[in-house]
Amino acid sequence: MDITLPVLFVAHGSPMFALEPGAAGDALKVLARDLPRPRAVLVISPHWETTVPTVSTAIQLETIHAFSGFDPRLHAIQCPASGSPEAAQEVVIALHAAGLPCLSDDRRGLDHGAWVPLRYLFPAAPVPIVPLSIQHHAGPQHAYRIGQALTPLTKRGWLILASGNVTHNLNDWQRASSGLAINTDDAQRFSDWIHTQVMGQQVNALLAYRQSHPDALRAHPRDEHLLPLFTAVGAAGPDAAPRAFHRGISDQVIAMDGYAFEPQS
Repeated sequence: MDITLPVLFVAHGSPMFALEPGAAGDALKVLARDLPRPRAVLVISPHWETTVPTVSTAIQLETIHAFSGFDPRLHAIQCPASGSPEAAQEVVIALHAAGLPCLSDDRRGLDHGAWVPLRYLFPAAPVPIVPLSIQHHAGPQHAYRIGQALTPLTKRGWLILASGNVTHNLNDWQRASSGLAINTDDAQRFSDWIHTQVMGQQVNALLAYRQSHPDALRAHPRDEHLLPLFTAVGAAGPDAAPRAFHRGISDQVIAMDGYAFEPQS
C-alpha cells in the first residue's frame, strides 16, 4: 500500500554545507530517521534552470560540481545515486495531466542543490532519485502551480524534496565571508516573515512576497532559490500541517530554515 509522505523544503546553503553540516545538517539527519522509505524522491534544485519543466530520466546520476573557489575537497565528493526512467515518467504524466508542458533529459545528474541535502537525508541513496528543473523566468505562481500538479505523487509513496534557501544574496554572502561589515538584520527579519506566512498558510502573501515585505529584494535579488518553497507549498496542499524542523542563519546571511509539510490523517 502506498503511503503519503511529507513534502520537504530544505536549505542547501553554500557548497561548504557538504563539509560543514552544523545544526542544519544535524536536523536533516534527524528528519531522515523518522521518514518512511519512499518509492522515489523527486528533487527540485534551483541550480537546474530550463525554459520548460524538464525531468531527468538518467539511470545513473552524475555528481555535478558546478562551482569554484571553495575547498577543493568538495570536488572529490561523489554521491552515487540511481534514477529511474519509469518513475520519471510518472512525473511527466502528472505535469501533462495538469496541462503543463514537460520535457525529459536522459543525462542530467545531481547539482549541489540536490546532492548536498541528499548527502544528509539519504547517504546510501537507497531509492530512485528523479531531478526536476525550475523555471525562474515564470515566477512564483508558476512554481506553485508545478507543485499542485505534483500533489498526486505524494499520495503514491513519493517524497518531494524542494531545495533552496529562504535568503540568498550572493553579494552579502561574499562581503560577510570576506570579513567586511554588513547589516544582517534584514536576513533575520525576512526569514521570520517567511516563517510566519508558512506556518499561517498565507499562500497569497508568500507568492506576492516581493510586494509583501520590504526586505524581499535584498533577501533575493534573483529569486530562483525561493521558488522551490512555492513548489513545496503547492505540492503539500492546504490540508498539510507545516512544521519548521530547523531555523537558523549560517554565514551571517544565509537562512538555513527547513520545513516539513506533513499530511493529516
